[in-house]
Amino acid sequence: MKEQGTEIEPTVRETATAIAEMDVRGAATIADAAAAALAAQARESTAETPAAFRRQLRSAARELYETRPTAVSLPNALRYVLRGMEGSTVAELRSATVARAEAFRTDLQEAQARLGRVGSNRLRDGDVVMTHCHSTDALACVETALAEGKEIEAIVKETRPRNQGHITATQLREWDVPVTLIVDGAAPRFLDRTDHVLVGADSVAADGSVVNKIGTRGLAIAARDAGVPVTVAAGTLKLHPDTMTGHTVEIETRDAAEVLSPERRTELTAAEGDDELTVANPAFDVTPPRYVDAIVTEHGQFPPESIVVLMRELFGETTAEPWAPRVDEEPTDTTGGANGTGAGDANPPNPRDASGTETGDADRN
Repeated sequence: MKEQGTEIEPTVRETATAIAEMDVRGAATIADAAAAALAAQARESTAETPAAFRRQLRSAARELYETRPTAVSLPNALRYVLRGMEGSTVAELRSATVARAEAFRTDLQEAQARLGRVGSNRLRDGDVVMTHCHSTDALACVETALAEGKEIEAIVKETRPRNQGHITATQLREWDVPVTLIVDGAAPRFLDRTDHVLVGADSVAADGSVVNKIGTRGLAIAARDAGVPVTVAAGTLKLHPDTMTGHTVEIETRDAAEVLSPERRTELTAAEGDDELTVANPAFDVTPPRYVDAIVTEHGQFPPESIVVLMRELFGETTAEPWAPRVDEEPTDTTGGANGTGAGDANPPNPRDASGTETGDADRN
C-alpha cells in the first residue's frame, strides 16, 4: 500500500520535463518555473499531516533540482521557497509555502529593473558598448540608460556557434540603438572605439570569477590590454553559493553538431566515423576576477573580489540542500522516484534578495 505523503503533483513533473528538455531555459525563467511548481505542489497537496506535507514538498524540489543540477538559479530558487515552509499544521504550511513562492516570483520580476538602474550609472551619454552573447541583465542596463536620455551605440559579437549575438542585435535595433555586428575574432580590432565591455553571466563564484558564454574570458583579457573596463551584469540568482565551500563550477559541453554538422564532418574527413577529428564545444569559460572591473547586481555594484560579502549576506556561510534525504527520516514509498527528503535548513535570502535574471541560455547568460 502506498504510504501517504510522497505524491508529486503533475504540474511539478511537467515543469521538470520542460526544464530538462530546455523548453524552459534562462536563469530567471527556470527559477520562476520552479517556484511556481512548488506553489502548485503546496496548493494541490493531499497530505494529512505536516510531516507528509514536508516530504511532498521536498520530494517535489528534488525532482526539479535533478533536471539541471548545474543551473545555479534552480537550487537558489528551491532553497528560497523551502526556507519559507513554516507552520505546525498542513493549512499553515500550505499558506506559508504558497506565499513564499509568490513573493519570490514577484521580486524576480522587479529585480532586473533594479539591476538596470544600477548598471546604467556606469554608462555615459555617447558611450559605445561591446556585448558578447545575449544577456537580458546586460540589456537592462542599456535600456535604462536609453530611458534616461543617453545616446548609446553597440558593437555586438555574433557569438558562435549559436549566434546569440543576433538576438542581442535584434533587441538593440528595436530600441533604435546603432549596432555594428562583428565576427567574434574581430573584437580586439574594435576595442579602440569601445567605452565599455558589457556582458552577462551564467554564474559568479565566491572569488569573483565569472562563468559565462565561451569567449568571454578572451574578450576580457583583450579589453584589459586595451584599457577598456569590463562590467558584468548578473542578478543575485547567478551567485553560486556552493563555491564558498570549495565547490567547483561544472562547465557544460554541448553537442559537436552545433559546430560541425555530420554531413560537413564527412566532407572534411572523406570517411564516416573518423575518430581522429575531434570537435570540442564547451558552452562556457571562466574569467578570473582580475579582468573584471565591476559586477552589477540589483543590490548595487561590487568589485569582483567583494562579491563574497553579498553572497554571505544572502545565503549565509553554508548551503545545505533542503531537498536532500535525511538520515533521521525514514524513507517512504518511492513511487515516482521520490523519497522523503531533508529539512529546509539552508539559509537563502530574504523576500527581496533571491532575485535576478538571466540571458539567453548559453542562452543561459
